[in-house]
Amino acid sequence: MTWLLLVVAAYLTGAIPTSFIVGRTRGSDLRRHGSGNLGATNAFRVLGWKAATPIFMFDIAKGYFPTAFFPLWDGRPAPEWALAYGAAAIGGHVFSSYVGFRGGKGAASGAGVYLALAPLAVLVCLAVWLALVFGTGYVSVGSIVAALTLPAVVYASRGPGPVLWVGIALAAFVIFAHRSNVRRLLRGEENRFRRKSGRQ
Repeated sequence: MTWLLLVVAAYLTGAIPTSFIVGRTRGSDLRRHGSGNLGATNAFRVLGWKAATPIFMFDIAKGYFPTAFFPLWDGRPAPEWALAYGAAAIGGHVFSSYVGFRGGKGAASGAGVYLALAPLAVLVCLAVWLALVFGTGYVSVGSIVAALTLPAVVYASRGPGPVLWVGIALAAFVIFAHRSNVRRLLRGEENRFRRKSGRQ
């Protein structure tokens, strides 16, 4: 039953509402601003990059920690178990029980999962994300393109296998979760993030 306890622990780790906590310390409830989402994308948009960068890093850690360490504690080092714990963490991030089962869109926590499993792919995706976010000002564009880049780099570096299949599923989920952003982009209504910290 250790694995079940660790799945629950992975979910609760992923569910820590980082952007909600940081937003409240700055007098802002992100559920009421921007897209209303509790992820790093909306934090960049509403709070600015200085406040959002630690949120982004912690959200990565929420995916990385269960994926990297829980299989070792359970004695199940196969990648399928690491992916299971990582998926639970992503689920916690997207559907956080701490804030009424609301959360982010899974991009940063998904990056943490793959930082543990395929670090080269994540470094490439991070470079793509940074280039697009700071080049265009659209965090959603960076997240979507980075998600599409992930399975391509995993396939090139590792070939087919569970890590690739879950990477494809994760990319599809991230794109689906950003469907409202895509609609706003097509209408020319998507907001760019602010380079200064502050509140809307």
